[in-house]
Amino acid sequence: MANSAEPQAELIVDAQNATGESPVWVASEQALYWVDIPNRQLLRWNASDASVTRWTGDQMIACIARREGDANRWIAGMEDGIFDVVPQNDGTLSTTRLAGVQHGAGNMRFNDGRCDRQGRFWAGTMVMDMAAGTPTGALYRLDGSAESASLKAHLQDFIVPNGLGFSPDGRTMYLSDSHPSVQRIWAFDYDIDNGTPSNRRLFVDMNQHPGRPDGAAVDVDGCYWICGNDAGLVHRFTPDGRLDRSLQVPVKKPAMCAFGGSGLDTLFVTSIRPGGDLSDQPLAGGVFALHPGIAGLEEPRYR
Repeated sequence: MANSAEPQAELIVDAQNATGESPVWVASEQALYWVDIPNRQLLRWNASDASVTRWTGDQMIACIARREGDANRWIAGMEDGIFDVVPQNDGTLSTTRLAGVQHGAGNMRFNDGRCDRQGRFWAGTMVMDMAAGTPTGALYRLDGSAESASLKAHLQDFIVPNGLGFSPDGRTMYLSDSHPSVQRIWAFDYDIDNGTPSNRRLFVDMNQHPGRPDGAAVDVDGCYWICGNDAGLVHRFTPDGRLDRSLQVPVKKPAMCAFGGSGLDTLFVTSIRPGGDLSDQPLAGGVFALHPGIAGLEEPRYR
């Protein structure tokens, strides 16, 4: 558990995001991008002047990865597929669907996603009504070119697939299910040549730790950082699944973390602003920065 010697979380944006997710640091801009899912927004925080820019799209946008090249283009998991996304000067998002998805149930969308170390884009789907507990979520990989892209489900039967991450050498993939009835994180062997996971095994049973597993990041030591949603904590687990430390944030629902900053040694944390009385967490939905004393890895771009 965090103590007085642990680094304190600094509020960098009082964003009041309904569901702040998918933070991605872009080193060439010294800027942090992230999304607010229900509000259909992509956001950008400029580290040099702390300015914030928002763009709004036509669908909920859940996870993002920067496309290779210098143009400000993104791959995004949205409601009914994976899209090419370009922020416009008028505050809108230009979106082109690359690959559609046949959801296993109604009222579904994409959730957590990112690229593997080789630049393949992965994203999971979920039923938006979490209380339904419907295990129709799947983890998809985007294949093909922009002109002929397709989605293939490689793993299925999840309620809320989350916490996707890859070890520094890319040969271990992590994935969780954050639904209260599951709360487990698995590790997989990952074939970096053909991009397929195998040998699924339990990595961490989060029922034994505070918080539900939400979004994740991996540091240079190969340790796995996971937001403990509902507990106001970000946990660091060693590659053998041992809890190494837990850092506090001043909100109950940290959602996803990402390394950034000039030395990739700042841990940015997005959060959720639930309805109801927020007198005990007025900063809910904000974006925070921690300095944990360890660096992360640059997020791969989509190739």
